[in-house]
Amino acid sequence: MEVIVERAAALDVHKAQVTACVRVPGKGGARVQEVVQFQTTVRGLLTLRDWLAAHRVRQVAMEATGVYWKPVWAVLEDDFELLLVNARHVKQVPGRKTDVSDAAWLCQLAEAGLLRASFVPPKPIRQLRQLTRYRKAQVKERQREAQRLHKALEDTGIKLDCVATDILGVSGRAMLDALVRGTTDPEVLADLARGKLRKKIAALEEALEGRFEPLHALLVGSILAHLDFLDEQIARLSEAIEEQLRPFKPAVELLRSLDGIETRTAENILAEIGLDMSVFPSAAHLASWAGQCPGNDQSAGKRRSGRSRKGSKWLNDALKDAAMAAIRTNDSYLQAQYQRLRPRIGHGRALGAVKHSIICTCWHMLQTGELYRDLGGDYFRRRDPERQTRRLVAQLERLGHKVTLETLPEAA
Repeated sequence: MEVIVERAAALDVHKAQVTACVRVPGKGGARVQEVVQFQTTVRGLLTLRDWLAAHRVRQVAMEATGVYWKPVWAVLEDDFELLLVNARHVKQVPGRKTDVSDAAWLCQLAEAGLLRASFVPPKPIRQLRQLTRYRKAQVKERQREAQRLHKALEDTGIKLDCVATDILGVSGRAMLDALVRGTTDPEVLADLARGKLRKKIAALEEALEGRFEPLHALLVGSILAHLDFLDEQIARLSEAIEEQLRPFKPAVELLRSLDGIETRTAENILAEIGLDMSVFPSAAHLASWAGQCPGNDQSAGKRRSGRSRKGSKWLNDALKDAAMAAIRTNDSYLQAQYQRLRPRIGHGRALGAVKHSIICTCWHMLQTGELYRDLGGDYFRRRDPERQTRRLVAQLERLGHKVTLETLPEAA
């Protein structure tokens, strides 16, 4: 293979050790290869950095192995050009599967310029990503804990959730706290209702009659305490995220102009894709990296699979939240797109198309700095009125009607 990178290195990263391979010029134009193993402690990684610098290495490649590559990247990123590569793109030669051969093969690919680097955002965005992902994990845990609360109440025969929309609202929480403290009289509990819920006092009295035993008090009390803790954690993380994003507040407001995206979703999207859209040549490249476009698998003139590749699950969750909110926004382009596609390809694929539109729109907004301008719910009708007419006529004819069209003077 032709040498493109004169002094290249590759790392085979594991939890406890790193196998490093360098290939540098030798005497008579030959290539010299050296392989050494290092520990993944801070001291070991600093020794690795000095060893690479002594060989005057310019480019270092490593596979994305779980989370083990992250501390190595943190130590080396200021001194070398780093390439994080997808392990599927650099499969080992059959019959030569050892740490040494892995590192050597990766190094040969690196010096030949055959590696394609994965997207690794800058340090501030990586720090933001840690915060948003942990907050999302806590939000999901809170949802699970709320479901446990509903199950615990079902075991008592209390049907508070059949009357109150939110049992963790002000009124519902007051009733639950009273139950945990030992108050079981339905009339006393129902009288704790506030606001519009006071109109349902009679229904509440019936729903709050059950068998709330000491065991239930222990379980429900523990669940409520855990929910309070999670609420506090989520609030603290949100404050930290807001502080981290203070320099990028215009980008957050930019994304919030798009239907379906609120502050928390905008923060999650920015943490996953960053703010510099120059790393993605086009909106289509970003959509492909995010796993939000149909797969490309065709052979012998036959399309075999259209399944999307896997992208960041955290970004997919954020886009799904945005898409579900967008398709509920009346008279909007994204709602019209979903309604147009759902009868033909089903809910899942139609929602996937909306997610694709959202991620592409995010690229354009972050690239140009322009706010989102909705095309309107009647966009598809305005785009091709003749096609819309033919579709409606065909529907009427299938129902057994004969249709004669007459153009109105003002529509001519």
